[in-house]
Amino acid sequence: MDARWFARMAVAMLVRPWLWAVVVRQLGRLARRGWWRRPPFMPVPARAYGAFRTTTQYGDPTAAPSVDDVVVWLDWVRRFPA
Repeated sequence: MDARWFARMAVAMLVRPWLWAVVVRQLGRLARRGWWRRPPFMPVPARAYGAFRTTTQYGDPTAAPSVDDVVVWLDWVRRFPA
């Protein structure tokens, strides 16, 4: 994922305020332990988890998830929080 992907994701989230709390909650759930101690100092999932998810979704461990897929997933999480 590159800076353009993060920018597109940020815009997609800015226009969907009903997903803001979901994003924060999911970042907390998926973040690596001790993320604040290691670069990139952001609460992002472990690389192995990201590779597993993109392999199962797209068949390529290096693929970046589409912004639309992430938005659909976040909306699903919002509707089914348990």
